[in-house]
This record gives sequence, structure tokens and C-alpha cells, in this order.
Amino acid sequence: MATFSQKDIEQITGRGSSVETVESQVERFKKGFPWMNIVAPATPERGISVLDEAQADAAVKYYESAKIAGKSKFVPASGAASRMFKDIFSGLAELEAGNDVAATSAVGKLAANIESFAFYTEEMFGKPEDSQAFRKDVASKVLGAEGLGYGSKPKGVIKFHRYADGECRTAFAEHLVEAQNYMRNEDGTANLVVTISPEHKPLFEAALAEVKAAYEQKYGIKYNIEFTFQDKATDTVAVDMNDEPFRTDDGSLLFRPAGHGALIYNLNKVESEVVSIKNIDNVSNEKLLATTAKYKKVLLGEALRLRDQIFAYLEKLDAEQDAMSDSCKALCDEIESFLDKELCIKVPETACPNCRKKLLASKLNRPIRVCGMVKNEGEPGGGPFVIAGKDGSTSLQVLESVQINKDDETAVAALKSATHFNPVDLVCCLKNYKGEKFDLLQFVDPDAGFMSSKSFQGRELKALELPGLWNGSMSDWNTKFVEVPLDTFNPVKVVLDLLRTAHQS
Repeated sequence: MATFSQKDIEQITGRGSSVETVESQVERFKKGFPWMNIVAPATPERGISVLDEAQADAAVKYYESAKIAGKSKFVPASGAASRMFKDIFSGLAELEAGNDVAATSAVGKLAANIESFAFYTEEMFGKPEDSQAFRKDVASKVLGAEGLGYGSKPKGVIKFHRYADGECRTAFAEHLVEAQNYMRNEDGTANLVVTISPEHKPLFEAALAEVKAAYEQKYGIKYNIEFTFQDKATDTVAVDMNDEPFRTDDGSLLFRPAGHGALIYNLNKVESEVVSIKNIDNVSNEKLLATTAKYKKVLLGEALRLRDQIFAYLEKLDAEQDAMSDSCKALCDEIESFLDKELCIKVPETACPNCRKKLLASKLNRPIRVCGMVKNEGEPGGGPFVIAGKDGSTSLQVLESVQINKDDETAVAALKSATHFNPVDLVCCLKNYKGEKFDLLQFVDPDAGFMSSKSFQGRELKALELPGLWNGSMSDWNTKFVEVPLDTFNPVKVVLDLLRTAHQS
């Protein structure tokens, strides 16, 4: 067990954490995480619903007529865009060192195509020219404070798209436009919960102020925007390569953000019944909004249909007083078939009728998520799998590659035969059949986190990531996978992605 000084204890408690929590994190590094027990990849044959046009239209209609106790759009948008410009930083370093960069390099392509980016102005960049000096000038103005300062700004406030009328929209602005389309409440409002870093709040507030009034008038909407921060108490302690607490040069413990899994705490505070989740960088030019909105409504409709089916079963179970009656047995048979067919949940057999009834009720009475899945064409993203859980039940899960044992032939075969991946396009139902909010923290699998290698002050370290928001944090949710078109997935991971058709007018 790690030993902490009084200074350490003050540092730990000052962050809102506890010594016990930090000790358990250090122990987790030592014992590691168990591998996920993969039964099979989720495919259209079992685990992924592929809807035809009539079924998709029916799902949209179901959503549009369903009763919902409030809707919110949840947008993870924390962190700076440094990864988006990683290759540009590298190229600029070469140029500043007096070295040339090729026209085919990231900086070369950025400079040659600078007029195609929404953040381009002739006043700032001038007309493109094929020279090392121009490449250096473009890179320094895109990244540096003397220009756009994008190297240190959050991705959400970067201009992604330019329109024929001259409007240039940030990624955040595109989420506002999307929200008015498919997440409009009956009272004419659209709620957005945007997770950001505290230091970026003024930038997001300025980006909102720039468009809010115009969009509200244009779309006949009222936006309710909440900026929320990842709680420092969810940061995890880092360890050295010997699994001892990592010490900075001044002897302090090093804590690091615990990945997007920490956002389950933020999601848990959302009061709406239905929440749509989509990353800040997964937006497209408005020319694709019709497709984006339709299939978001499809996911919403499928989630609400599932909600209503589950609620009906739970109410019927409540009405069954005698677990040994023929009617209760028939109902339990029907529920088992439903769980297997709709959610790939197979429950272990039990000879006790009361135990069976309670088990099925517990399987039904959980938060719901419906995840969009796109055909795997090489894009990054978590994969859909059927796994076996600790209680012997199977379920649908989204797994990252780091959670899969590469020495397990069955797991590797399942990974290779996966047909789809999750682009972080989810719809969640957060209330139970009695109208009460679920405590989402009760449905997290603590064994579904993972470790990664990082460095600090030139020294290697191990970092601990909490179970991911759409992975282990939702492990004990009821899950359904639905295929959506690849056109609905248009992430901007590097700046040159903005040259793709989905981001050009």
C-alpha cells in the first residue's frame, strides 16, 4: 500500500478526492484490469439492427409523437485542439529550424489549400504561393497568438465551415444548428450541456454570444446552454514504471484527467429524460443536416420504443403477485425472449421463480442507450461486441481495442470479423418506469477502465483512464445497436479533415 505524507494528504483532499480512492487507484495499476470476455462481434446477423426505409421512417414518427420528460444534447468538448494541429506544430518546428517541408507534408497541404478553410481571410494570410516562407507564415498564423491562436484554443471554437452567404461556423455553432432541428422541446427550447475546460469558458461564451440571437430568430428557438466542467476530483493519480506514485520535480503527486469516462458524473447531473450524445468535432456542413437529423431521429425513436416496451414489461411484472403462477411464468418467458432478441441478453437459468422474476426485473430496470453504428471502413472508433459478464449474462458493449486481449485467439478473431464501429452517436433514456432519475454511477463497471503510457517532465509514467463514457461507464445499461449511414459520421481529428467533402460547401 502506498505511503502518503501530510503534504500528500492535503493535496489529495484539496482536490476533492480521498486517500482511500488514491490508494485504490495505485493498487489498480499493480493488479491491472481484466480483459473483456468476448463472445462474438455484434453484426447485422446478431446485435446490430439494420432498418429499411419504412422502418427508419416509422422510428422517426415514433420519436415525433412520443411523450418525453425533457430532452438535452450532451456535447463532450473538453480540451484544446493541440492534437488537431499536431502535424502542423511538427512542420512549423522544422521550418523554424531552417529546414524545408515538402508540398505533400501537412503544412504544405495546409498552405496550398488555405483558401478552402473557413478560417481563411486574405487580409491575414494573403494569396497562396508555393514557397517555404509562405508555409511557415501560414503555420505560425494558424497556431500562434499573433494570428488565430488555434494551437491553444478548444476545438469547439475553431471555424469549421464557410457558407455561400459568407457565414463561417465553428464546430460549436454547428451543434446549435443541429439541436434546433432534432432536439427541440415542445416549449420551443433546445437544451445543450457542453463539457469544457474551465479556462476555455470565456471562448465558448464569446462563440455563443456571436450567434445565439441570430440563430434564435432564424430558427424560432430558445437555447438553454450549460457549460459544465470535468470535476478535478475525478482525476486519477499517475504512477512511475514501478507502479509507485509519480512525483513531480517538486515532490508533489501528479494527477491527470481520467479520460471521457469522468463525464459520467456530468451526465448524471442532467435532469432531462432523453439525452443525445455526440462529440464536438463530429459535425458536417449543413448540406448534410437532413441526413444527420433523420438518423438522429431514428436513434431517438428506437430508444423511445425500447423504453416503452421495457416500461410495459416492468409494470406487468409489478402486477404479478405470485411468481409461481402460470401467467408470471409466461411473462418471464416472454421477457427472456425479448431480452435475447432485442438486446442480446441471455440470462443464466434459475430454478427459483422468485429469483427469476427479480433477475429479469433488474435486467429491465436500467438506463437505456441506443448507439449508432457505421460500417467499418477504417475510421477510428470503439467496436460493438457481445460479451459475457460476471453474472453469466451476455450483453452488448462498445469496446476499445485496448480492452481486448491480443493474446486471446477468440478475441482477436472477433475483432477482425467486426463489421461496424461506434462513432460516438448515442441516445440515452435516463429515467425509470416510475419517472425517477437513475443514479448512473450505479451502472458503471469499475473493471472496464484501462491504462496508458505517458510522459511528464521527460520521464515515463503510467496513466489511469476511468471506464469510458460510452464504454465501461455504461456497461450495465440496456444497449441496442442500430446501423446509420457513414454520411452521419464526419469527425475532424486533424485540420486537413476539413478539406473533406462533408466540410466543404
